[in-house]
Amino acid sequence: MEGTEDGTEDGIEDDADAPDPIALRLEQLILGAERRYTPFQAARSAGVSVELATRFWRAMGFADIGQAKALTEADVLALRRLSGLVEAGLLSEPMAIQVARSTGQTTARLADWQIDSFLEGLTEPQESGMTRTEITYPLVELLLPELEEFLVYVYRRQLAAATGRVVQAADDAEMVDRRLAVGFADLVSFTRLTRRLEEEELGELVEAFETTAADLVAAHGGRLIKTLGDEVLYAADDAGIAAEIGLRLIETLTHDETMPELRVGIAFGTVTTRMGDVFGTTVNLASRLTSIAPKNAVLVDGAFAEELSHTGEAPVSEAEAAEAAAKAEKDGEEPPSYRFALQPMWQRPVRGLGVVEPWLLSRRS
Repeated sequence: MEGTEDGTEDGIEDDADAPDPIALRLEQLILGAERRYTPFQAARSAGVSVELATRFWRAMGFADIGQAKALTEADVLALRRLSGLVEAGLLSEPMAIQVARSTGQTTARLADWQIDSFLEGLTEPQESGMTRTEITYPLVELLLPELEEFLVYVYRRQLAAATGRVVQAADDAEMVDRRLAVGFADLVSFTRLTRRLEEEELGELVEAFETTAADLVAAHGGRLIKTLGDEVLYAADDAGIAAEIGLRLIETLTHDETMPELRVGIAFGTVTTRMGDVFGTTVNLASRLTSIAPKNAVLVDGAFAEELSHTGEAPVSEAEAAEAAAKAEKDGEEPPSYRFALQPMWQRPVRGLGVVEPWLLSRRS
């Protein structure tokens, strides 16, 4: 967004650099306004410095545009809102930059997906002589208000859910550094598949995997943090929920002949959350456990196994389970009912994390 401080017309695009007329019409339709301002003029109209406006612009994920007249009233309003939050003391300047960055990254991915996977299919020419562009404009005109309303609805729903989780934290420190179960699910031999499958087949496989994983994680009360093609990262406040998701993923993909085998690694502990992502030793450990997990199996760390035992979801050992069942029978009581079984594996060194003792997680019959 960089521009000269005096607002001169340096860098104004000539006819050779002018945007495509059809692309410009689509832009005006989507933005709801015409290009009116250079970056300097937009910053001045919003009452902020060019430097701060540029930082906001880049944080939202947009390239520098020199001194072209390419900004609209909506850009000016966005600058006013962000800078107003800072001036009112509701956000610090670094936090406002972070808000801009997180929003930009999230919506950029959403926009790319909608264009690549959604509009592309809908804009296949249906009538002879009509181009994709001729179909795209009226389609966007019809879809835009509906998609915008739906986006706001989903955002509010997600914000309500996230706020609910945060306010239930035990103390202020736990709101940022929380104890969570973190799981990775990784497709086996994915690199080999990329060499064997056609691009379209590979894309369909990845989409099917991500869709299945996202549905299962959401249905059982977890949160999908991110997808990385052949890998998904999810989190849950409860170890039992994370265990159920991990096993469900294995069970579901095992019954799908089109899917390769899967490995899952889960760890439990303190996690730092930033911009919707999770960081820390617990996340690194879950990733390492995934890499050493057997095919179609779930490996967990000692802290996760301890948490399952503490909540009564799994016995520490089969000997303990037998002892508890015998005691219950002697006392005329119902024996404990466990959902999961844990089998200790050999201790082994894990790069960057020292020696760990993984546990093999399974359902208890």
